[in-house]
Amino acid sequence: MSSASNAGMSPSRDDFAALLAESYGENEAFEGSVVKGRVVAIEKDVAVIDIGLKTEGRVALKEFTGHGRDPAPAVGDEVEVYLERVENALGEAVISRDKARREESWVKLEKAFEANEKVDGVIFNQVKGGFTVDLDGAVAFLPRSQVDIRPIRDVTPLLGVPQPFQILKMDRRRGNIVVSRRTVLEESRAEQRHEIVANLEEGVTIEGVVKNITDYGAFVDLGGIDGLLHVTDIAWRRVNHPSEVLNIGQTVKVKIIKINHETHRISLGMKQLLDDPWQGIEAKYPIESRFHGRVTNITDYGAFVELEPGIEGLIHVSEMSWTKKNVHPGKIVSTSQEVDVQVLEVDSVKRRISLGLKQTLQNPWEAFAEKHPVGSDVEGEVKNKTEFGLFIGLDGDVDGMVHLSDLDWNRPGEQAIEDYKKGDVVHARVLDVDVEKERISLGVKQLGGDPFASAPTTGEDGELKKGAIVTCEILEVKDGGLEVKIVGSDLQAFIKRNELARDRADQRPDRFAVGEKVDARVTLFDRKARKVAVSIKALEVAEEKEAIAQYGSADSGASLGDILGAALKARETK
Repeated sequence: MSSASNAGMSPSRDDFAALLAESYGENEAFEGSVVKGRVVAIEKDVAVIDIGLKTEGRVALKEFTGHGRDPAPAVGDEVEVYLERVENALGEAVISRDKARREESWVKLEKAFEANEKVDGVIFNQVKGGFTVDLDGAVAFLPRSQVDIRPIRDVTPLLGVPQPFQILKMDRRRGNIVVSRRTVLEESRAEQRHEIVANLEEGVTIEGVVKNITDYGAFVDLGGIDGLLHVTDIAWRRVNHPSEVLNIGQTVKVKIIKINHETHRISLGMKQLLDDPWQGIEAKYPIESRFHGRVTNITDYGAFVELEPGIEGLIHVSEMSWTKKNVHPGKIVSTSQEVDVQVLEVDSVKRRISLGLKQTLQNPWEAFAEKHPVGSDVEGEVKNKTEFGLFIGLDGDVDGMVHLSDLDWNRPGEQAIEDYKKGDVVHARVLDVDVEKERISLGVKQLGGDPFASAPTTGEDGELKKGAIVTCEILEVKDGGLEVKIVGSDLQAFIKRNELARDRADQRPDRFAVGEKVDARVTLFDRKARKVAVSIKALEVAEEKEAIAQYGSADSGASLGDILGAALKARETK
């Protein structure tokens, strides 16, 4: 192609760049970059800056001086600015000192972030959830939780003060930077703590100031590092809450009990500076000796009693009352109550003293035995009915038991107990008192005497025995037989239907009436087993045998009626 044809063509991209460079000169100024300029004038609060273009740009002076930065520039000063646009609608260059500084800061901050180095900044504003920090032009976010080690209410003293920060997160694309002041303080504190801990030794006594009080103890400032004074190490006596002894700001002497050099935790004690009251405790509180004390604490399992400052013993709930077995200790004693106690056990190694409250009171079973010896009669209210007997409330808040077998001489216990109900007043006889087992045995039937003991005597040996003939009074007529009482005694027996007569036709209970007296033969009498049985049939059979033996037999020609008639006449004439 000819040069003429080339002249007619549009300029290329390279040609445009060359023309632009020729127009702007050596100081290349491109939009979106930081360029150098010179202050040519100051107009009120604006600096006019020449950056080598056809027109100047304007920058507010506060962009140079804001947030405690450098002083305002003077005419002739060289400055760096950020070129946003070469020319705006007014024909001026749009430049910014803030954005120039921000670009410079981002480069420095990224290097510091990668190297995990601290950066300087100024807290200048409060926003939702935290604060904004000026990092020499770059704005970062400081979360409220990262301001200090402990929550602080007033951050005013921290505003506008240059101080170090640690960058936690950076995102240049989004323009986000998150910083922490707390991390810097923790590192500084850790270094300080390490230095202080290195100079402390276990067993040393040191002064400190109570900094904070909790339910479990108090934190004491030892001059830059805190130690924990646990509530159990404040005094030898029981301390329910540290505030009973300590106040915030109070200066105290403490002993260093333990130092953990890895965690920098320090355990302190105050009671360790005093003599241990548990030394020689066995000689001071011998077993079975009695003392006066004050109830300091009540739990579900017992009550603690202070015998002297620093010495407490436990009254277990089982040692509080002779009779109240299943009640809360708080219903027997109250806090601050003065009580007399007896020493039951002392363990100096475990620092335990077992005390008894009931041992200082008379055993109610001993008192009952003295007042009501065996054989005496008592009365009381039915407290409870069980499958094996009645429980009767007695003097001294103790109970006695009437076993089923001791309710009635003649009836089974299961039947006799139905006569009683809860609340009934019952008379009984004391059968036995076992003080050690805390048991009192009572009997109701013993009040009436043993019917077997009052049984009439008969026979050659003077004893009521099998084969004896007795007169019985009919007490009740039943379908199955007769309920009878042996006349002259309290013995009762039951004549079964088949024992009412020798002849089957006469074995009818309706032949008899209540109150009628009949003769019968004793078929069983066991005083030991307490059993007696009588039979009308047995008596008739026996009399028949005796009559035959005396008056002949049926084979001799006499009829059975004649023989029995003769026997009856002989019996009547006797």
